[in-house]
Amino acid sequence: MIGKTFKRSDAAQDAQTKGFDDFELRLGDLMRGERATMGKSLLDVQRELKIKAAYIAAIENADPSAFDTPGFIAGYVRSYARYLRMDPDYAFDTFCTESGFATAHGMSAEASSLQGKIGEPVVAPLGKDIFSASATPFVPAADRVMAGFEPRAIGSVLVLIAMIGGLGFGGWTVLQEVQKVQFAPVEQAPVVVADLDPLSGVTNSLDQTQDLAGFVAPSSDALDRLYRPQALDVPVLTARDAPISTLNPGSFGSVLPAQINPDVVVADADVASPHPPAIQVVGPDVPELQLVAVRPAWVRVRAANGTVIFEGVMSPGENFEVPATEEPATLRVGESGAVYFAVNGVHYGPAGQTGVVTSNVALNADSLLDSYSVADLTADDDLAEVVRVAENSAGE
Repeated sequence: MIGKTFKRSDAAQDAQTKGFDDFELRLGDLMRGERATMGKSLLDVQRELKIKAAYIAAIENADPSAFDTPGFIAGYVRSYARYLRMDPDYAFDTFCTESGFATAHGMSAEASSLQGKIGEPVVAPLGKDIFSASATPFVPAADRVMAGFEPRAIGSVLVLIAMIGGLGFGGWTVLQEVQKVQFAPVEQAPVVVADLDPLSGVTNSLDQTQDLAGFVAPSSDALDRLYRPQALDVPVLTARDAPISTLNPGSFGSVLPAQINPDVVVADADVASPHPPAIQVVGPDVPELQLVAVRPAWVRVRAANGTVIFEGVMSPGENFEVPATEEPATLRVGESGAVYFAVNGVHYGPAGQTGVVTSNVALNADSLLDSYSVADLTADDDLAEVVRVAENSAGE
């Protein structure tokens, strides 16, 4: 009897396929994405959270071995999760699940610093830089000194040095040639030198009697006449209209003695003098115009062409003499009741009512006399005081 030796194999299990969106999203990817969304680097997080950048990188990579003290891992993870606006408990649980880290009791050996194989704490070597040599490097390693050196650049540098040296030597040579002065001997002296020394080679010796034969030296009188200064021409005198002695100062001038002293009697000879007294022609007196302030007032005097002649605050008793111009100046005053016009010592005004601004007042004596009346001293005590002080000063 032939037994069955065939055995049906187990049915193959259905293989489950994964879609394009079926992938494992780790805690580090979420944290890096949130940090990138905030635009922060590891150094920015270190500066704001006061946590080493190496620890931040270790949290994102789920590497608890990078921490010196495992007891602080939970606080670091939760603080970094709050900084990224994530759930701190969810972040710490996910970190423990992915890294296999388990919280140990505070008094246990696992909660202490990292230990070596024999149970002794691992001491980090002195001078170790956690940024350049860490388990999770995020800062590129520093290049060596000779890393960027290329031997092919030696030829270019030598050519550049030779070119600079050649240019410098050429410039120095040209400068020396330009400043060099050479003298070439000539057989004939220059014309200028000959003109400057016309007696070159002439002897002045008196021993050569043959050359001085027949020479007679001039006498001293002849030399005196020769070099005597020429006599000046006789001055020509032109007679005046009359001798100076005949001029009578009493009959000439702008002011005659009779005008000064009526008792002076002019002699008949003076009256009969052919020169009549000079006639004095003078223009009419221009009335003196002044601005008188009896109280503080702002005043601006502007010329006809727009130029500001005076502008400021006049104090009580201060006067401003208005210059006489062809076109009268204009006045603008802030406190009209405090400003008066003095025409030849007589006060007119005031310029306006108290507390009113007055503008475009023509500073002309005729227009002011037509527009304003003589000021009443009894109506304004300040004006009376200013006039009294002015009279006392004039009397002294």
